[in-house]
Amino acid sequence: MSEPGFWNDQERAQRISTEHSRVARRLELYGRLRGEYEDATGLLELGPEMADEIEASIVPLRGELERLEEAALFDGEYDAGDAVVTLQSGTGGTDAQDWTEMMLRMYERWAADRKFEVDLLETSPGEEAGLKSATFTVGGENAYGILRAERGKHRLVRQSPFDQAHRRHTAFATVIVAPLLPDDTDVEIDESDLKIDTYRAQGAGGQHVNKTDSAVRITHLPTGIVVQCQNERSQSANKQTAMRVLKARLVERAEEEREATLAKERGGAADTGFGGEWIRSYVLHPYQLVKDSRTGHEAGNAQGVLDGNLDPFIHEYLLAKAAGKVV
Repeated sequence: MSEPGFWNDQERAQRISTEHSRVARRLELYGRLRGEYEDATGLLELGPEMADEIEASIVPLRGELERLEEAALFDGEYDAGDAVVTLQSGTGGTDAQDWTEMMLRMYERWAADRKFEVDLLETSPGEEAGLKSATFTVGGENAYGILRAERGKHRLVRQSPFDQAHRRHTAFATVIVAPLLPDDTDVEIDESDLKIDTYRAQGAGGQHVNKTDSAVRITHLPTGIVVQCQNERSQSANKQTAMRVLKARLVERAEEEREATLAKERGGAADTGFGGEWIRSYVLHPYQLVKDSRTGHEAGNAQGVLDGNLDPFIHEYLLAKAAGKVV
């Protein structure tokens, strides 16, 4: 960075500067954790009777160490960057749409705990309740690498609030995660492959909502991928954002195909969660249990998970993936 002419190429300089900041933060965290560990070790040697207090004092360090360990697992081309996440309601009717809205809340809370930034791009309300779909971006270090652990079908089992007999219902929602690419990323898209529709935005989103056809829906005909955006101020801005999301989805699709090829070469099948099976179950009745079907990790405090405590599940998946136990 100190070389003469470094800033002549602004785009390259910005990429290197961002990477420098990321690595510097990681080194700083490592140095601080090591220092605090050595301080605790020295204190224990001086006063063994303080073991319980010292143990309690290093509990926060364990969480930070897990984050640092997690960061070391990311080596994909887009892992360090931001993500665009789409939630889609699946089988289960109104319960599935309500489940989709619950999941949006869950990820928003998780992101807030992580100090990640969330920008809601689109929500499509259900007929009676909940959401048919929602799309949002998540900004923060390794956001894409982390959230890839969540892609796939999520299953909810509970007493339905929409059933007068309060019977137990099962509902599904799918999480699609793609890397949020820089605006200047070159992804080849043939204009003739696109079907672009405009419609009147629904719900919150500014004074223009419900007055003009400013929302944009783009269908990529060869793949069937549909993206939409309604929260920008104008139709052109919504179209620009929707195109950016489409590029991200196409890149993610190519990555999934690459993983499937690798899995086939290894004699297995890529478990991306988009087949018939779900990646995680959230059971609220007759007992409370959240269990990840890929790693076996589970938690009895289902409400805590729905309130955003997803890190233990994500961490277990990332470790299993690094060990080659899951694809």
